[in-house]
Amino acid sequence: MLFRISPESPVPLGEQIAACVRGAVADGAAVPGERLPPARELASSLGVNMHTVLRGYQRLRDEGLIELRRGRGAAVTSDATARSRAALLTSVHALVAEARKLGVGDEELVTLLRAALAGPAPA
Repeated sequence: MLFRISPESPVPLGEQIAACVRGAVADGAAVPGERLPPARELASSLGVNMHTVLRGYQRLRDEGLIELRRGRGAAVTSDATARSRAALLTSVHALVAEARKLGVGDEELVTLLRAALAGPAPA
């Protein structure tokens, strides 16, 4: 699995790491049971603090995409819906980034989402 981060990006480094894994799960490049690099090793190869990697991993755990086990590391969850969930989360993060780029505030974005959820689904 390839991890690419950009220190110049306004996106926090931990989120960039999470996005790399999320994308790999969504497109099938990372399969259920696949182990992720140890946090210390990945931090060293990316030139970031180990806690930055752990924040990214914890976010993925909270999203249900990976399992973290003390002493055994991180692995892509075997949950059958993980791939679909990863694709959805990737889209959500892209939507938030696009809204911010356009100057749409968080409350306005939430209002737009609620309106979309209440209306008929697009064809």
